[in-house]
Amino acid sequence: MRHLVLLIGVALAAAACSDPDATEPADASAAAALPPGRPAVYQAATEGPEAFVRALYAMYEANAAGEPPAPGRDPLYGRIFNAAMGEDFRQNQGQVPFLNFDAVCGCQDGQVRLTSVTVIPTERFKADAQVAFTVDGQARSQVLKLEQEGPSWRIADVIPAGETSLRERIIATLR
Repeated sequence: MRHLVLLIGVALAAAACSDPDATEPADASAAAALPPGRPAVYQAATEGPEAFVRALYAMYEANAAGEPPAPGRDPLYGRIFNAAMGEDFRQNQGQVPFLNFDAVCGCQDGQVRLTSVTVIPTERFKADAQVAFTVDGQARSQVLKLEQEGPSWRIADVIPAGETSLRERIIATLR
């Protein structure tokens, strides 16, 4: 216990001696320091829902998504959504699964550009991200239902404009 008090005292003393005119802002995002890609998205997921969504679409804009993990094992998605996608893939082995496109952009490929994002907290550890973006210049919008699992935000569901829950539509196709 004395060691802990001593360490805290040393840390406070060091903080008091730090340069108040330092150039790095206090709210600097660790994810923003990383190049667009999965590592930046995973880091941003621990920083908050808006940082997560912005890093996610920045990865798509930079065409830096890389090879995604196997269906059902992607840390971008929540447990239930991941389980539904994994089961959809397993049940349709050798055939086209229901989800045969990327849920984040509603596309199979193309140049994605985020135009706006508005995050609205809905419950404790949950939020809706209203996202507007383009794919090859065509405007699209959707709501990403987000939830915090442990320290990270994840996509729990996707609701494209004019459609119903993607997660529920996947679950409805499972035998």
